[in-house]
Amino acid sequence: MHKGVIYALLAAALFGASTPFAKTLVGQVAPVTLAGMLYLGSGLGLLFWYVLRAVLTRKDQGGIAGLRAKDLPWLSGAVVAGGIVGPVLLMLGLTLTPASSASLLLNMEGVLTAMLAWFVFKENFDKRIFIGMLLIVAAGILLSWEQTPVLGVPWGAFAIIGACLCWAIDNNLTRKVSASDAVQIAGIKGLVAGTVNLLIAMGLGYSFPETRTILTAGVVGFCGYGLSLVMFVLALRHLGTARTGAYFSAAPFVGAVISLLMLGDRPGISFWIAAALMGAGIWLHLTESHGHLHEHEELDHAHEHSHDEHHQHEHDFAWDGKEPHVHPHRHTPMTHAHPHFPDIHHRHSH
Repeated sequence: MHKGVIYALLAAALFGASTPFAKTLVGQVAPVTLAGMLYLGSGLGLLFWYVLRAVLTRKDQGGIAGLRAKDLPWLSGAVVAGGIVGPVLLMLGLTLTPASSASLLLNMEGVLTAMLAWFVFKENFDKRIFIGMLLIVAAGILLSWEQTPVLGVPWGAFAIIGACLCWAIDNNLTRKVSASDAVQIAGIKGLVAGTVNLLIAMGLGYSFPETRTILTAGVVGFCGYGLSLVMFVLALRHLGTARTGAYFSAAPFVGAVISLLMLGDRPGISFWIAAALMGAGIWLHLTESHGHLHEHEELDHAHEHSHDEHHQHEHDFAWDGKEPHVHPHRHTPMTHAHPHFPDIHHRHSH
């Protein structure tokens, strides 16, 4: 199995697993406060990881491909859209929209992510990938259809769809910097989103829960948001946005399975239909083979790599021969054919 697929499925599993645990905290704390604690737990946990890793690897020649100045506009846009505007719109929408409708509407994130990737950022897709995405999204919708949804006040629905659009923008902009350090990217997002959401909660007059609840939310946030986002960024690096979003859409199924085991829920017929749809969609993606004659334009970037067919370059420093390693390098123009995903080296037009 391609390692990008493994990263995407791990991201989905971690995020999906966090949902039942987060549900146990919902009655103890306001939604916006909980969102802030989850995000901040993610950011603080990844900050600790980042510092510890820096200490342990300070003599490692390979190093890590950190963010560069040219990455900051893309990352800033992703943080503002997905970490600030998106959560605020979601909280607004939840105050105006029934929970059943909100769950259904949140599945729009996967659809909008793919639509932006395909039609705005010009990422490749074919009939097989399109059908697979439809099956996965349909499974997510079916899982969240607990009762006939009533949209209520239209502004609430528009706000939730707006939040999904913000996260779709976030996903596509994050792809632009996915060659850089995934821990650094996810940590910045968590710290900014957590701080902003908690400031909003304080502005609204919400109180903080007891220390035990805060610590629990922090651990859930680190695993379900922090580690999940690191895996998501790594998947973006290898698979592109739409395919990563499709695999990540399996998260509701993971959450549903854990709910069955932890909360004692009993699956109905819709659960098994959704499982079959999701399995078929993921199978279509796993069995994809996309290969053709394509051209690599000149490219200058830095990321972890080995000297494969795409990395035949000289070094302007004393290299100890260890692989993989990280340094700024330039790709010369190349034309060849082989199976590939729309990863950081294959963003060509078709």
